[in-house]
Amino acid sequence: MKKYAFIAAVAFAGLFSINASAQSKVAHINSQQLVEAMPDAKVAQTKIQKFADTLDTDFTQMKEELQAQAKDLEAKRATMSPNLIEVKTKQLQDMNQNIQLFQQSAQQQIEQKQAEVMKPVIDKAKKAIEDVAKEKGYTYVIDTYQGLLLVMPAGDDIMPLVKAKLGIK
Repeated sequence: MKKYAFIAAVAFAGLFSINASAQSKVAHINSQQLVEAMPDAKVAQTKIQKFADTLDTDFTQMKEELQAQAKDLEAKRATMSPNLIEVKTKQLQDMNQNIQLFQQSAQQQIEQKQAEVMKPVIDKAKKAIEDVAKEKGYTYVIDTYQGLLLVMPAGDDIMPLVKAKLGIK
């Protein structure tokens, strides 16, 4: 999305350098709202959530196992030798470290899955925006989601046209 913000900023700056005699049409759209309205995005979000839930279940099981072993160590501590207590404590520390590594890895996996599943949806939205801009003769389309522009030239909101192009009500 930062790439789109840069493109929008360059396009906006270019508006000021255009010869006054050139006819430029400017439009705007909130790309985030468009993507959220797409049925494909809802399907993708369901896939991502299902994947995240699976990882969360694994994470919960690991934490429960750690808690059970810690509780067991505390219950048997009085009857254990100092060496065995040290070994069990080290095992618990290792388990805790593995859980933390799993949590970090899971977050990265979710982000990768999100990028993978959302790419076709974002590409489809981008193509529809480009098609509408071409059909309606817009020279520039500014993404209002990025929030980089506090003031923008008057332009048409092409959200309804792009939604119609994608068959979204």
